[in-house]
Amino acid sequence: MHCPFCHEDDDRVVNSRPGTDGTYVKRRRECNRCGRRYTTYERIEMSVLKVVKKDGKRDDFSRQKLLIGLSKACYKRPVSAERINELADEVERDLHREYEGEFPSEAIGELVMRKLRKLDQVAYIRFASVYHEFTDVNDFVQEAGAVLRDKSGKRKRARPRAKAR
Repeated sequence: MHCPFCHEDDDRVVNSRPGTDGTYVKRRRECNRCGRRYTTYERIEMSVLKVVKKDGKRDDFSRQKLLIGLSKACYKRPVSAERINELADEVERDLHREYEGEFPSEAIGELVMRKLRKLDQVAYIRFASVYHEFTDVNDFVQEAGAVLRDKSGKRKRARPRAKAR
């Protein structure tokens, strides 16, 4: 493993433990040259998933794109980077479990929205605003109202939104 600071290939593992769900190993390493510490993750490489876009085009699933979307939704929210990574793990694992080979792009959006809704309401609204392509403040108010009603127990699920075209 090359040190991300001095790029030397001389380190030692100072701590190693399985991830919370057992699908990865987290290793704390120390560079023998510069003495700085960094963390690496070792995970099983799964089969490549293909995302079928709305226009029918197929792209490889990108964990990095998922992390970017989650990070933007959780920006300045009390959600740790570790929790964002765990959420990405959950989404990717669920996709592998439910689909073999390829899946519609909507599957990612719906899965992320379900998980964010439980995790952080503001992050959920942010993500929903992009996913559902909110066009004005009324869309925000309507979705926030649905979240508030869910929390009070008056309503179980938000009604499906019609996308503006």
